Amino acid sequence: MQQSNQADPQPTLSIFDAVTIMVGIVVGIGIFKTPSLVAGSVDSEAAFLGVWIAGGLVTLIGALCYAELAAAHPHAGGEYHFLGRAYGRSMAVLFGWARGSVIQTGAIAAVAFVLGDYAAQIVPIGPHGPAIYAALSIVALTALNVAGTVQSKTLQIGVTFVEVGLIAAIIAFGFLGSADDAVPAVSTTPESAALGMAMIFVLLTYGGWNEAAYLSGELKNPGRNMVRVLVIGTAILVALYLLANAALLAILGLDGLRDSQAVATDMMRLVAGDTGALIVSLAIVVAALSTLNATIFTGARVYFAMARDITLLPSVGEWDQRGRAPANGLLAQGAVALLLVALGAATRDGFQAMVDYSAPVFWAFLFLVGLALPILRWREPSRALPFRVPLYPLTPALFCLSCLYMLHASLAYTGNGAFIGLGVVLAGLPLLLFQRRVRPSGPEPALLPSPPRPLLVQQGDR
Repeated sequence: MQQSNQADPQPTLSIFDAVTIMVGIVVGIGIFKTPSLVAGSVDSEAAFLGVWIAGGLVTLIGALCYAELAAAHPHAGGEYHFLGRAYGRSMAVLFGWARGSVIQTGAIAAVAFVLGDYAAQIVPIGPHGPAIYAALSIVALTALNVAGTVQSKTLQIGVTFVEVGLIAAIIAFGFLGSADDAVPAVSTTPESAALGMAMIFVLLTYGGWNEAAYLSGELKNPGRNMVRVLVIGTAILVALYLLANAALLAILGLDGLRDSQAVATDMMRLVAGDTGALIVSLAIVVAALSTLNATIFTGARVYFAMARDITLLPSVGEWDQRGRAPANGLLAQGAVALLLVALGAATRDGFQAMVDYSAPVFWAFLFLVGLALPILRWREPSRALPFRVPLYPLTPALFCLSCLYMLHASLAYTGNGAFIGLGVVLAGLPLLLFQRRVRPSGPEPALLPSPPRPLLVQQGDR
């Protein structure tokens, strides 16, 4: 039974709010790091732009699958909730542990390291400056989110608009740059050309769109609006990425992209001098702030959901009604992220260490979420579906195959950190012994009640 002192998430987010948060999560550091890697894996300019379009299509397929799940099963626990309904509470708890200890906290630490690297270039504070900036950014943004959803949302809207504006400026400089500044195109084919490898980098850059699922419990009219959020957000992302890469290609050329270690900085230095390079550095800091704030915002929701299913740390499952946020979940998430920053600071490249640590676990669970769609259709045939994914079952099948390919690639191309991340997930198995027999929360905020199946009620209702 629901405890009287607990509050539940309220529908306070509009379509505009949710799209802004989604775009803010995805349009982050990737677009400043991966174009040169993609260029090194293709043999023509057409292929370079083509893989960005293909990555957008894969993202759209995944977004459509998530739209059906989130519209039919809206909940602040997002993927945690989908997995619980499809596979049972044990799988959901294991995912909650994986997200809280590896996936989300690893992503927070990775973005914080990039923010620290570029902030230290603008205002150096010593050899440990990047790690210090990373830790301070996590502390500050966690405190802001604890203060409340309204404050975090306001910052996110402002920062995202600044970020998109700066990327738009880069696009404009690229298309309006003088032809004399452009690097002449040279027809060469890299020995490492491989479309599959290029897609790995492209999909990593598009990564983060799935975080929108954690907004479904706080989105107004999620049955109707969730698909709009995901489709509009994906369309904005594809347009931004395609235009940004076309602009980079216009100035640097394909070989210039392959040889660059900082494509946006090199492009802006050619067309706008050192001032342009400084603008890019500031843009990357803003992009990292946007991604970090949005990732912290959505990440703590799974701590809230998991804590209501286990007997350990029940206070983490409390919703702060005043701030409209899972305050204790945010504090727990911040503590784990700071620990990962400390561990990453001891490695040669903190960002790469966090990517290696989190990528395989992320793609494994994303595959399970995609598979949950046909499972839930089969197990709950009477459930009303406000949105149905088109071309079913082809669409979820393509999404699941994409996830399996990325899982294989992340294991094949990452370092020992990948196996450390998998080991940490397995270390969470004892949590399954502390599952609640009766949940303290109320029923699932679905649009229509689930069919009267006792097993499904036990596994999914909150």
